[in-house]
Amino acid sequence: MRLLILGGTAFLGRATARAALDAGHEVVCLARGASGSVVDGAELVRGERSTPDGYDGLIGEFDAVVDVARDPLHVRTALEALSGRADRWLFVSTINVYEQVGPEAIGADESAALLEAWDGDDWTPEQYGAGKVTCERLVAQAFPEAHLIARAGLLAGPEDTTDRTGYWSLRFAHPSRPDDKVLVPHVPDAKVQLIDVRDLAKWLVRCAQDGTTGVFNATGPSVPLHAVLTTARRVAGHTADLVAVPPDWLQAHAVSPWMGERSLPLWVPWPELAGMMSVDAGAARQVGLEVRPLADTFTDTLAWELQAGPGRPRNAGLSPADEADLITTRLRER
Repeated sequence: MRLLILGGTAFLGRATARAALDAGHEVVCLARGASGSVVDGAELVRGERSTPDGYDGLIGEFDAVVDVARDPLHVRTALEALSGRADRWLFVSTINVYEQVGPEAIGADESAALLEAWDGDDWTPEQYGAGKVTCERLVAQAFPEAHLIARAGLLAGPEDTTDRTGYWSLRFAHPSRPDDKVLVPHVPDAKVQLIDVRDLAKWLVRCAQDGTTGVFNATGPSVPLHAVLTTARRVAGHTADLVAVPPDWLQAHAVSPWMGERSLPLWVPWPELAGMMSVDAGAARQVGLEVRPLADTFTDTLAWELQAGPGRPRNAGLSPADEADLITTRLRER
């Protein structure tokens, strides 16, 4: 199979290229190259996706295209530029396309109502979910009988520079204080639903190879947050005390949920966003999606984090000094 990956230089794109090469396929990646390099064995064609001539460097036809775009403009230009040159199109969407995200959406499948499609001219990350809805529709219109939509959940694993999973394994391995205490959110009912990027990549390649079509929630099982953190802690060998604090305390001390600067990753407002962490991924499992144990994901992510260097700039979590101060503040309140 000759596979074109639109992207291919970061996280999911790199994982997909690696999975395709491991399966014996030819891989071409179209990207600006600004986010990194392609994996060994893949061909990089440089191009700017926002313009039609950005695809001029691509030669020949492709058995399948894997597209991870967020901006509808990029999808639209790709579909136009590659018209008649691809047999099928696999688009990586997101569970953020669903309209309902609260408790009423727990267990929702692919038939759940979507956000209103975004049809503006200047896409920004604020239109992430609505923009993905637009992208899905563009792909379905261009490849009505030969498209796959993978609504991915939270991606985890090595090379995750969002730091949402790496933060925890690294912090448990390298606590911020001499007493090795670690600050964690105390939200007993909260759950986390994630998928190792390598498992999603392998499944995408298999679907491209087998000609699988349809719309699928592509994520792993919904697991209690405390179990996820326990797994990360065990992998890191952490045995000291945890300092568990409720969401209202964290918010009062300007600690954000989920991701971003001064945050505690994986903790989401609960139950307000319960639906985002509890979708039904049964349909994807029926067509071959397999997920590895969380311990394997955290083990490999920690190894990558240590290799990348604990001191690298981070996109989520608390700095060691910040966390240490917060723990001191909490302990003084007792």
